[in-house]
Amino acid sequence: MAENSEIVVVGAGVLGLTAALTLQEHTKQRVLIIASEFPGDESINYASPWAGAHYRPMPALTPADIRAQKLMTVTNAVLRDQASSHPEAGIKFMNAYEYLEAPPESYVGLRGGYGDIDGFRVLDKSELPSGVQWGSTYRTWSLNSPVYCAFLMRRFIHRGGKTLRMRLVNLLEVPHVAPRSAVVVNCSGVGFGDAECFPTKGQTCLVKNACDRTITQQNKDGSWTFIIPRPLEGGTVIGGTKNPGDWSLGASEEVRRTLLERAAAMYPPITAEGGFEVIRDIVGRRPTRRGGLRLCTEMMEVDPDKGKEKRTLQLVHAYGAGGSGYELSWGVAREIADLVAKGQRSALKPSL
Repeated sequence: MAENSEIVVVGAGVLGLTAALTLQEHTKQRVLIIASEFPGDESINYASPWAGAHYRPMPALTPADIRAQKLMTVTNAVLRDQASSHPEAGIKFMNAYEYLEAPPESYVGLRGGYGDIDGFRVLDKSELPSGVQWGSTYRTWSLNSPVYCAFLMRRFIHRGGKTLRMRLVNLLEVPHVAPRSAVVVNCSGVGFGDAECFPTKGQTCLVKNACDRTITQQNKDGSWTFIIPRPLEGGTVIGGTKNPGDWSLGASEEVRRTLLERAAAMYPPITAEGGFEVIRDIVGRRPTRRGGLRLCTEMMEVDPDKGKEKRTLQLVHAYGAGGSGYELSWGVAREIADLVAKGQRSALKPSL
């Protein structure tokens, strides 16, 4: 691979930013991010800055879940280091509480590594809120998503990374926009024409009320209520809804009332000083994919510009993480770096 070649990362969500930083650490090529939105922008389709970002374990019973669990373990280790060495990143470790009104056997039986996390303990019945059948507590991280995305962006730029604001229609545009590109990493969220991808609209509410823990509750009707603090005085995210395939734009006042009422009932201390002080409603579209995250590599043949030879690029796909982008981010980024390295070694092998 030519020394002046570059790696292009498409997308500046948490997966794209983390991948770009990791590639800077593992390669000598220049790294360029092409995206239509960057940290600081507000768009319903730019989901990362809207997130109530924290980690909650789940039983890993399928091959896809087991793979995701391994990726999340990598992320947890990196975030623990960042929380200690970079307090400005907006990451904090705290106690988490999980309440289930209709607990699946996989949780109760602690299957699939569910309890393999620091400080894990099954709660005694005397510790459970009314109506809750089972609960647990453990140590986890929570982060201030807009602060964290800006932190990643600053580090990328400080290390010499470049950006290009552009809305791509097709990945085949990349080699024409970035003629020195040798590798394209597709962190576009919902892919480009992938029929398995769809948006999942979510609504939450950001309030000023402080909270010293994350709390997640499964309700009998199948909905979920959660309280996720944003460190560095970023308020608290109260959620949330998941509406697959919902393309509507606005926030619902009725949904906000329901979210706040359920949160207050679940954890009364959060309104001890007289109700919620609402900062804003949050609406975002999580980039979801049937079958889960697509993480793989392939070769892409590029039609040459006039007067140039035909060439082949390595294309790495890493999109469709749904609401798990933060939890998966550093594990996915490490796998991307490995795939890129393998592709480069393969390109250097002499043909027979």
